[in-house]
Amino acid sequence: KQYGSPESLVLEDVPSPKPGDGQVLISVKAAGVNFPDVLIIENKYQFRPPLPFSPGGEVAGIVKELGAGVSNVKVGDRVIGSTGWGGFAEEAVAPAARCIPFPSNIDFVQASAFVMTYGTSHHALKDRAHLKAGESLLVLGAAGGVGLAAVEIGKIMGARVIAAASSQDKVDLCIEHGADAGIVYPEGPLDRDAQKRLSEELKKVVGGDGANVIYDGVGGTYAEPALRAIAWEGRY
Repeated sequence: KQYGSPESLVLEDVPSPKPGDGQVLISVKAAGVNFPDVLIIENKYQFRPPLPFSPGGEVAGIVKELGAGVSNVKVGDRVIGSTGWGGFAEEAVAPAARCIPFPSNIDFVQASAFVMTYGTSHHALKDRAHLKAGESLLVLGAAGGVGLAAVEIGKIMGARVIAAASSQDKVDLCIEHGADAGIVYPEGPLDRDAQKRLSEELKKVVGGDGANVIYDGVGGTYAEPALRAIAWEGRY
């Protein structure tokens, strides 16, 4: 009802939404929670829905009703819905074109947290970085949502994955998910001396001529040390 922190949100009953042309009404079973959900309620995101609205950019549930012209899903289908907003509710509307059926061996919670993180990392590593088998991939913020997805996708694509994170517990988690090596970096922001030390440490862990691909979900004062550890013709 007003822009602010998560504490400003209220819980109340509202009328059930109706799907328009090309839309689907989903009975929501689980919803993913992502950084854009925080930005959108603070009015800091690139999409600004009119007030009042519910946040929630991705959901998993069962198709309850179809709008006109929908043919790619049917009532009763289990789907992942990319909503943009509106997902933190018992029912949500999503464009049919952004609804993906998923099989019964994946539960609703797993499905609800899949599209934004894995979609982001898959697009970055495949469509932009053109990561190849045998290359080295350095992931910063590796224990976060997109970071952990990048670790897993990088391994599936055949890369040697180096996970960088702010604690040993986080690095250990990344190694459990397939990372070949890891490094703990100090919590920032980093001064020039700390940046130089981190750059040297990254070069040692990555080895060879540096990282072929750097996936940086942190940025800020971590960006330059990472770039200094990049290989010739590397991608950042």
